[in-house]
Amino acid sequence: MPESNLTVITAQQVLIMFLLILAGYLAVRVGALEGGARRGFSSLLVNLVVPAMIIDSYMIPFDPAILGNLARTALASLGVLLLGLVIAAAVTRRGGGDKALIRFAITFSNAGYMGFPLIQALFGAEGMLYASIFNTFFNILLWSVGMNMMRRGAEEEGQGPKTNPLLDLVRKPALAAVAIGLVIYLGQIPVPELIAQPISLMGGMNTPLSMLITGIIIATSDLKAVIRSGTLWRTVLTRMLLVPAAGLALCALTGTGGMVGAVVILLEACPCAAITSVFAVQYRHDERLAAGMVVVSTLLSILTLPLFAALVQMVG
Repeated sequence: MPESNLTVITAQQVLIMFLLILAGYLAVRVGALEGGARRGFSSLLVNLVVPAMIIDSYMIPFDPAILGNLARTALASLGVLLLGLVIAAAVTRRGGGDKALIRFAITFSNAGYMGFPLIQALFGAEGMLYASIFNTFFNILLWSVGMNMMRRGAEEEGQGPKTNPLLDLVRKPALAAVAIGLVIYLGQIPVPELIAQPISLMGGMNTPLSMLITGIIIATSDLKAVIRSGTLWRTVLTRMLLVPAAGLALCALTGTGGMVGAVVILLEACPCAAITSVFAVQYRHDERLAAGMVVVSTLLSILTLPLFAALVQMVG
C-alpha cells in the first residue's frame, strides 16, 4: 500500500476542506453572509443535498464475482460502526458537557469526503464498491441512531421541541434515500441521465455546504477558547486513535484482512463527520465545540490516516 500516495491525497483533501471553511469564514467577515445563514444552509443540506448524495452513491454497477467480499464488508462495517458507538457511550458515561454531541463526533467519521478519494486512489473500482457497502450501514446508523441521539440531547437540555420518535424516523429524507438507493443498486435499475445528472450535481454540494457552515460558525464564535478545551482534545483523540484502533483489532480477531479490512478501517479512521457542525446548528448543541472538533480532527488526519494505513498493511 503506497503510504506516500496516501499522505499526498490526505493532505490535498484537508487543504480543500480548509479552503471551503475559509470561504464561509470570510463571507461572514466581509458581510456577504449573515451568521444566521447557517440555519437555512443546514436545513437545505439535511433535507435535500444529503439525500441526493446518498442516491447518487448507489448508481454503480454490480459485480457478482465479488459477492462474497461484499458480504464480508457488510459484516465488518456493521461490527466496526457498532463498536464505535459502544466506545462513544462508554467514554461519555461520566462527566459533564454536551454528551450527545461528543458521542456523535466520536461515532461518526467523515468517510464520504475524506475516505472515498483515498479508497478510489488506492484500490480503484472494487475498493469503491466495498466503500459503498460501508456507506450503507454508516448512513442507516447516522440518520437513525445518530440523528435521534442529537435530537434527544437537545430535548434533555430543553432546547428542542419534543417529537414522536417513530414519526420522526419516517420523515427523515436520508433514510428514504438509502432505501431508494439500495433498490436502484440491487435491482441495477437504469437511471436516465436527465435524472441522474441533477441528482449528482445536487449531491456534490454536500461537502462544500458542510464546510461553509463550519466556517460561518467559526466566524461567529471564539474558536481559540474552544481549541484550548480538554473536552475537544479528548473527543478528537478518541475519534482519531481509539475508535479505529479498536476497529482494527476487531478485524484482526475476525480474520477480516486484505482489501476489505483496509477499506473498512481507513473509512473508520477518518476525522469527525462534517455534518457534526450541521447537526449542532439544527438541534441547538454547542456549535463552537462541534466546529472545533471538525477542524482539529481534519488537520490531525494528515498524520493518523497514514499511520492506520501502515497498521492495516502489517495486520493484513
